[in-house]
Amino acid sequence: MTAFTDVVAALIVRGDKFLICKRPAHKARGGLWEFAGGKTEPGETKEEALVRECREELGVFLTVGEVFAEVEHVYPDLKVRLTVFRAETADEPKRIEHEELRFITPAEIPLYEFCPADRPILEKLQREL
Repeated sequence: MTAFTDVVAALIVRGDKFLICKRPAHKARGGLWEFAGGKTEPGETKEEALVRECREELGVFLTVGEVFAEVEHVYPDLKVRLTVFRAETADEPKRIEHEELRFITPAEIPLYEFCPADRPILEKLQREL
């Protein structure tokens, strides 16, 4: 298998809730929930990639903050190095790329099936948010 792919994601918090997005059915891990974000492209910083991905996927402009968590995960088809940043937006996220968008509380995490790489991040959220 090839090297790790750098993936970035946004932890967008509103009050006591955070944004989750449902992956399109036709994509890898389709139907699972995740944080907004995506792969970095050559020459991009992680922060630049996150701003671009959230503009493309949610139609929002982000202010990227500190790193919340970093995780490495090996899927059968992909090795990811996932960096989750705290992020803020004044814009209302739009459903452009995903099947659904929701703001949920940490207590609601068990009601959703997330991508496996997100599980350690979700556990940290349950402890800290």
